[in-house]
Amino acid sequence: MTACIVGWAHSKFGKLEGETLESLIVRVAADALADAGLSPADIDAIYVGHMNAGFVRQEFPSSLVMQGSDLFRFKPATRVENACATGSAAIHQGLNAIAARRARRVLAIGVEKMTEVTGPAVGDILIRASYLPEEGDTEGGFAGVFGRITQAYFQKHGDQSDALARIAAKNHKNGAVNPLAQMQKDLGYEFCRTISDKNPLVAGPLKRTDCSLVSDGAAAVVLADVDTALAMPKAVVFRAAEQVNDFLPMSKRDITLFEGCEVAWKKALAASRLTLDDLDLVETHDCFTSAELLEYEAMGLTPRGQGARAVLEGWTEKDGKLPVNPSGGLKSKGHPIGATGVSMHVLAAQQVTGTAGGIQVEGAKLAGVFNMGGACVANYVSILEPLR
Repeated sequence: MTACIVGWAHSKFGKLEGETLESLIVRVAADALADAGLSPADIDAIYVGHMNAGFVRQEFPSSLVMQGSDLFRFKPATRVENACATGSAAIHQGLNAIAARRARRVLAIGVEKMTEVTGPAVGDILIRASYLPEEGDTEGGFAGVFGRITQAYFQKHGDQSDALARIAAKNHKNGAVNPLAQMQKDLGYEFCRTISDKNPLVAGPLKRTDCSLVSDGAAAVVLADVDTALAMPKAVVFRAAEQVNDFLPMSKRDITLFEGCEVAWKKALAASRLTLDDLDLVETHDCFTSAELLEYEAMGLTPRGQGARAVLEGWTEKDGKLPVNPSGGLKSKGHPIGATGVSMHVLAAQQVTGTAGGIQVEGAKLAGVFNMGGACVANYVSILEPLR
C-alpha cells in the first residue's frame, strides 16, 4: 500500500462559460477538503495539474488555490504537466511526497479551460503533445496522429469500424446517466457507425463520434498516508500506482501495440498481486475510440489483434465481465486535459466506495485507471480499493 484518497471533488465538464481557471481551482479545492473533513491548514503540499500550452493566458496557476483561503498561504504549491496524463502526474507527485515523508496530507488538483480559443487553435495546441520534428505537420492535428495509428491497425488486422462504433455507443450510453458528463446523450450504434453530416470523417477512418470532446473542467483529490487515512471517514488505497514513459517519436516504436500501456499494466498488476480478472471495472483513456480498442489488448483483456472481441461480445459493457469506462469515458464525459487523470481517479474512488450513483458498477471493490499522455508516451496505471 502507498497512500489513500480521503476526499474528492469534480466539476461538471463541458463549455463552462461562467467559470475561469481560478474559479475552477478554488471550487474543487474547497469541495475536496470539505469532503475529506479537513481545513486548508491541514494540507502539507499542493500539486496542480495543468497542461495549458496556450488555452488561457494564465500559465502560472500553482498559487491560485490560495485565492480560496488565506490558510493555504506559504504552503508549497507546484504546477505539474505531462500532456494528457497531467492529472495523474499531479497525483503521483502527491504520492511521492507522502512516500518520502515530506507530507502527510496532499491536495492534488487537475484543471483545464480549453474553450476560450478557436477550434484551429485547440488543434495547434494539442499537436504539441507529439514529436514535432516528425509529426508536427500532421493533417488534422492530434486527431490526424490517431488517424494514422488507426489506419495502421486496420491495415494489420482489418477494418475495425464496427468495433469503434460499438465503443463510442457504449461510452455515450454510459455517459447519458453521468450528471458530470459533457455529453449526456445515448447516440446509439447506428449513428456512431454511419458517416453523415452530423458525424463526418475527421481523420483517416475516425469519425466525429470517435473523438473526445474539447472541454473545461476540474477535479481534485485529497491524499493521505495510510496511518492518517485510517482515522478518517473514508479512504481509498492505491494498491498500485505505476508510471512508464516510452519514446516520443512514433517512428521509434510500433504504434499499433501501445507497449508503454502494456508495461504499465504489467507493473501495476504485479505490484498489487492481482490479475486483470480480479478487477471490477477500468476507467481507461479513450481520447479516441481506437485508443480504447488498443488498450484492451495492451491491458491483456484480449490477445493482440483481437481487441474488437471485447466490445463486440459485450465484455466491456457496464454489466460485462470487465466494465470499461462506466463513466462514459473521455468520449462522453469530456477531456479537459489537465483534469482528466484526476477525474478518472475520483470516479474510480466513487465506484469502489459505492457512491457513483447512476454509473455505479454493482459490487465494485477493485478499480483500474489508465491515463496516458501523447500517443501512449506517458502511461499511468493505478489500482484502487477501499482501505476498509
